[in-house]
Amino acid sequence: MSKITKVLVANRGEIAVRVMRTARDLGYRTVAVYSEADAGALHVQEADQAVCIGAAAVGESYLVADKILAAAKKTGADAIHPGYGFLSENAAFSEACEAQGITFIGPRSEAINLMGSKRLSKIAMIDAGVPCIPGYQDADQSDETLLAKAEAIGFPLMVKASAGGGGRGMRLVFEQSELAEAIRTARSEAESAFGSGELILERAVIEPRHIEIQVFADEHGNAVYLGERDCSIQRRHQKVVEEAPSPFVDPELRQRMGEAAVDAAKACSYRGAGTVEFLVDADKNFYFLEMNTRLQVEHPVTELITGLDLVAWQLKVASGEKLPLAQDEVELKGHAVEVRLYAEDPRNNFMPQTGQVRLWSCPERINSSERAGIRMDHGIQTGQKVSPFYDPMIAKIIAYGDNRSEAIRRLASAVQDTQLLGMNNNKLFLQNVLRHEVFGAGEATTAFIEQHFSADVSMDQKVPSATTLAKAAMLYFQRGIATSQDKNFHWSRASAQSYVYKLAFDGQTNVVKLAEKEHHFEIETELVAGEVGAEQESTALDFVSLDENSCVFIENGVRETLSFAFDGKTLYLDDGTGHFILEDVTHQPAAAAGGAGSGQVKASMDGAIVEVLVKEGDSIEAGQTLVVLEAMKMEHPLKAGISGTVKAISCEAGQQVKSKQLLVSVEGESGDE
Repeated sequence: MSKITKVLVANRGEIAVRVMRTARDLGYRTVAVYSEADAGALHVQEADQAVCIGAAAVGESYLVADKILAAAKKTGADAIHPGYGFLSENAAFSEACEAQGITFIGPRSEAINLMGSKRLSKIAMIDAGVPCIPGYQDADQSDETLLAKAEAIGFPLMVKASAGGGGRGMRLVFEQSELAEAIRTARSEAESAFGSGELILERAVIEPRHIEIQVFADEHGNAVYLGERDCSIQRRHQKVVEEAPSPFVDPELRQRMGEAAVDAAKACSYRGAGTVEFLVDADKNFYFLEMNTRLQVEHPVTELITGLDLVAWQLKVASGEKLPLAQDEVELKGHAVEVRLYAEDPRNNFMPQTGQVRLWSCPERINSSERAGIRMDHGIQTGQKVSPFYDPMIAKIIAYGDNRSEAIRRLASAVQDTQLLGMNNNKLFLQNVLRHEVFGAGEATTAFIEQHFSADVSMDQKVPSATTLAKAAMLYFQRGIATSQDKNFHWSRASAQSYVYKLAFDGQTNVVKLAEKEHHFEIETELVAGEVGAEQESTALDFVSLDENSCVFIENGVRETLSFAFDGKTLYLDDGTGHFILEDVTHQPAAAAGGAGSGQVKASMDGAIVEVLVKEGDSIEAGQTLVVLEAMKMEHPLKAGISGTVKAISCEAGQQVKSKQLLVSVEGESGDE
C-alpha cells in the first residue's frame, strides 16, 4: 500500500484548485506548479508550496515532465495528481513518476497508452464485445488510404484525431470534395495539440445523444459504474451543458451501458477514475466513442447525485485501498446540471478571448450564506489575466436539485448572477440554452445548437442596443462627476445640463445625447446602421446610487442593478444582454474603420502564426483564408474581407502576434485598402 503525504498537482486553473481542496480536507499537504504567466493565479495561492516551472507556453512549462518531476523532488511530494489535459493521459509521464518512486494518481501506463489512442482502443473494444461505430482504424495513415476508406464508409463521416480530445483534430465531412482539406487540417491541429497526427474515420451518427459512464476500478479487481452523464449539447464538438442522470436513459439502458463501460475498464486492467463515452441513437443503440483515462471536467454532476467525492476516491485507490462502495451500494439521488463558462465570443463564432479579469463575482454565496444547490469550481480572481496560452474555460457553474426542473432553474439563475467583466464570454449563451424549451423538455441532441439555437440573440446581437448605450452614457456621466478633478476625463456639453458622448464598440461609433435633471436622464442615441445611416432611439433612466462596480437605477419603473468596470476611458459592462467593451472617443479624431470589408487582415487575438497561405502579389477572393492563427489550443482561419491583391505580409509562421496586429494588407480592385 502506497503511503501518500504530499500531493503535487501538475495542472492549473479550476481543476488544480478543486484537487487541492479535497487533498487538504484529507490531511495531505499540497504543491502547485505554475508558469511565469500564472505567478499570481489562484491555484498558486491555494497550495502549501509552489514551484515555477517555466515560461508561459505549455511546451516550456506544464507539458515538460522533467520540470514537474524536479518540482516534486524539490518539495518532497510523493504523489502527483495530473488533473485533466496537459500530462494527464501521457503514459510516459505515468511511467516516469513510478520510476522515481512517486505515486501517479491515475491508471497505469499500459491503460493510458491503449485508451489514449482512439485507433487502438477501438480495436480493443471490438475484441471485448463493446459496440463500436463502423469505420477505419488501421495503421496505414497515408492520405491515399484515408481517402479511399472514406469513400467506402460513405458520407457524412467523422475525421478524428486518434489522440487527445476536446474537439481538437475533429471534422464532420458531408462530401468527398471536403475530405482532403478536412484530413489536412485535422492532422495539423492534432499534431499541434497532441504531438500525433494519427487519424481514424467513422460513420457519422446523426443527431445522437452523447452519454458517458463514470467508472472506477481499484488494484484488487473491483470495478463499478457511478451512473451516466448526458453531454449532448455541444458546439465544435466541445461540451456546453452536462447533466446527471440523463433524461433519455432508463434503468435498463443505464445497466447495459454501465456494464459495457465496466467491461471496457476490465479489458485494460484499469485503475482509478475513468470515463467511457458513448453515442446513443434515437432507438437507444449505443456505440463506444472513447475512454478518458482521467477525471472529467464534468465530474461534479456525478459527485452531486451520488454524494461522493471522486478526487477522494482517486487518492484512496492510488494509496492501494479498495473501492469504498460495491455496485449495489451506489445510489443515485436528485439531479445535477453543469455549464462551462468560457472566455469566448458567441457573437463572433465563439472566438476565444484574452484580457484582464476586471470583475469576477460568484453566486455561490448570498449575504455570506450558502446558496442552496449551487457549486462553483473556478481558478480565477479579479485582476488575473486570461492569456492565449491555455484553454479558454474560466469556470464551471453547477446546480443540484431534487428534480431536473429545480436543478435547471437554480443553474440558470446562478449563471445570470455570475459577473465576469473584462472579456467577452458565453454567459448569456449559457443562460439562454438552459431556458430553452427543447432542453427543458429533455429532448436536446448533439444537433441542438444548429437546429434550435443558431439564431439566438446571444449569438446574433452584434452591437449593443440603444438601452445598453444609454446605461453606458449614464455611467460615464456619473464617473465624470466622481472624477471631476481628473483633467484627462471630459464630456462635451451640447447645451445647459446636456452632454454628448461618442461611444465606440468594435470600431463603430455611436452618438449618445444625455440630458440630466436631478438624477433623471433623458437619453437619445444615434445607432450607426452601416451604409443606411443612423437610427435614433430614446430612453429614460433614473439614477439611484453608484459604487465601485455596481450601479442602481430605475428603468420604466423597475429598479435594477448593473455591474461594470472602468479602465481609463474603457468601460466593461454586462446589462443582461451580453458583455460589451465600450470606449469613450468623444474627443478623438475620426478614424477609418478596419473591420469587415477592410483590406486589413488583423490578428483576432493573441497567438502564434501557424501558416501564411499567400504571398505578396497574389490575387485573392473575399472570404479566402490568408493566415492560420493558433491560440487557446485551437486553430483560427483569418480570412480576407475584400477581393483584390496581396499588397504586404507582416507575419511569418511561428511568430507570436498580438490581438489586432496587422498581418496582411490587401489592395482592393478599386485601389482601396
